Amino acid sequence: YRMRLVYAHFPINANVTNGGKTVEIRNFLGEKLVRVINMLPGVKVEKSASTKDELIITGPDIELTSQSAALVHQSCLVKKKDIRKFLDGIYVSSHGAIEA
Repeated sequence: YRMRLVYAHFPINANVTNGGKTVEIRNFLGEKLVRVINMLPGVKVEKSASTKDELIITGPDIELTSQSAALVHQSCLVKKKDIRKFLDGIYVSSHGAIEA
């Protein structure tokens, strides 16, 4: 899964820690809260080297990989604001099997 960090004003900062097993999301909508998302077993996350503001989630099991992508997406939902105007968040840009 390729996920893009989308923001209008406050740049979202995502750090991959714990050897690709956790993601720390900072400065979402300017909040001081640090969101920590643990990946499910066997799933790795990394920041894209070629594209700015992109996370790549990989794993052998499609169910665990897609669930981990959903956890990252759900951690950055806009609450108590008009979601038509506040489109900030982390969204899946593409997904599919990676040919080895």
